[in-house]
Amino acid sequence: MTWGRAAIPALAGGLLLTALLWWAGASTDALHLPGSADLLGGEAVADLERWLTPWAYDPPQPQQYVPDGDGTPHLDLFHTAMQIRFGALFVFFTAGALLLMRWLPPVAGRVPAALLTLWAWGQVSAMLAVTVSAPWQIAAYGHGSYRFLPNLAGVMTGGRQLAVVIGLVVAAATVLVGRATAKGAGPLPRPEVPARAARLAATAGTVVIALSLLVLSYQEVAAAIQTAPYGGGFFSEPGDLLREWLLLGAWSGPSGTPVGDWLLARLSEVLVLAVVWWALRLLPGLLTRATVPAMAVCTVCATVVGLGAGQLLRVATVGGGLKWGLRYIVGNLGVGLPAALFWGLIAGAVAAVTLRLTTGPAAVEG
Repeated sequence: MTWGRAAIPALAGGLLLTALLWWAGASTDALHLPGSADLLGGEAVADLERWLTPWAYDPPQPQQYVPDGDGTPHLDLFHTAMQIRFGALFVFFTAGALLLMRWLPPVAGRVPAALLTLWAWGQVSAMLAVTVSAPWQIAAYGHGSYRFLPNLAGVMTGGRQLAVVIGLVVAAATVLVGRATAKGAGPLPRPEVPARAARLAATAGTVVIALSLLVLSYQEVAAAIQTAPYGGGFFSEPGDLLREWLLLGAWSGPSGTPVGDWLLARLSEVLVLAVVWWALRLLPGLLTRATVPAMAVCTVCATVVGLGAGQLLRVATVGGGLKWGLRYIVGNLGVGLPAALFWGLIAGAVAAVTLRLTTGPAAVEG
């Protein structure tokens, strides 16, 4: 698909994602209407408000703001943060969708892969948009110089539940537009990659993901990362932020839990690695060109999809998981997005380089 054709669905998806998240954030005030708590329930209203607030253009509780010199709240800083957030959301998703439409066009045989990658990229775009706008939001609450890194770690994880649901709708719409624009484009290249080279590249990339999921996410190692002394000053407390960017999960030994139940809980990590390996195995043949950037971005999306599948499997297999209810399931969707972005980029690059070394420069163009 040419750049011009790919730009149409990318722009459409970016506009739709931005509009839907803005509309959802603007709906926060409806939760405070008389009778809302009676209709939905107090806990449901509190959860919805927490999920919608990161996308609300107006602050939910202005009285919590620290007044400035003339006695008015820092509303300008908050509005600046939201302008940056929605602008960054459009830019991040549109740029990523443009590349994905170019590398993985939604044509016959590639539609499911295109849908899943766009869905995952919508979640990553929302996380990045919240992250880049977080400093203005933190400063608006008067905490710009107090525990900045822990505050940043707390803000950047907000709004992910809404992005999971809306991202799926946007991905489907983008794929539909992409299929329409791809008509008449002619046959698209589908490279032939030796099975052994593809398996070797997939294994190399999966090992990188396993480093975070199985080694760094072990309870004792994770605790050491979070509590290690990092010096003083403004950036002296990066523990929470490092956990967000380095750990794809969290697990510990049986320690009193029946071994069978413990092994059953570990199936979620196995599923994450299986999804990543299978995606990396198929990507060289699905991409129009298995370049290093293409493999890296698509591996990020595969990791996000794997984490979502692992979370759902955990709910289904862990004792009493289904009794936790829809609120718990939705509340934990989108966990691990920063680490998926960080390790996915590395894993995809490693897989692409491995593919280049085993098949020659013709297979992978950097």
